[in-house]
Amino acid sequence: MWCVLAKIFLLKHLYQWHWISSAICLVGILLFSVTGITLNHAAQIEAKPKIELTQTATPIKINKQLQQLTQTSPPVLPKNIEQWLRTQHGIRLSDESQLEWSADEVYISLPKAGGDAWARFSLTDAQFEYESTSRGLVSLFNDLHKGRHTGVAWQWFIDIFALACLVFSLTGFFILQQHARRRPMVWPLVGAGLVVPALLVVFFVHF
Repeated sequence: MWCVLAKIFLLKHLYQWHWISSAICLVGILLFSVTGITLNHAAQIEAKPKIELTQTATPIKINKQLQQLTQTSPPVLPKNIEQWLRTQHGIRLSDESQLEWSADEVYISLPKAGGDAWARFSLTDAQFEYESTSRGLVSLFNDLHKGRHTGVAWQWFIDIFALACLVFSLTGFFILQQHARRRPMVWPLVGAGLVVPALLVVFFVHF
């Protein structure tokens, strides 16, 4: 009697966590499955980069401030210049942004998902350049799949999504176990899911 009740209790909670995790993972699994295909065939999918170049004069006050900063070690970009980049050109520096200082220029690399960008302050003639490259939606979704240049919030999402997928898979495994006696093909199919990838790695993947 107690064994039957325990089994019913276990199945009830397994089904509950299984459908909850599947609901959380549904859209994510679809997107990650599609981008898995596009990543696998990245060489066959043509991307047409869209490049936007902006050239303008650097305000005299900012140019002089940068010239003075090149003499300090290590130079740090002031908040007012970051604000000028953000308000005038929509440029937001991230943790991945890299600054290269020299006596003649300040170069800023601005990696982003689905493309690339850079900015340059020419100190000798007080000129500012900003180039932004977009490689399209496919490239954007591929970078989201890899978590490339996506920021901390998206990386947290991938971790939570992976945890939900783990719950979905484990609860599905235990539900299969409960029904395996009535469905003799359960374990051969589960085994195939393990053996087939292992054989492909052993015989067709070059190390």
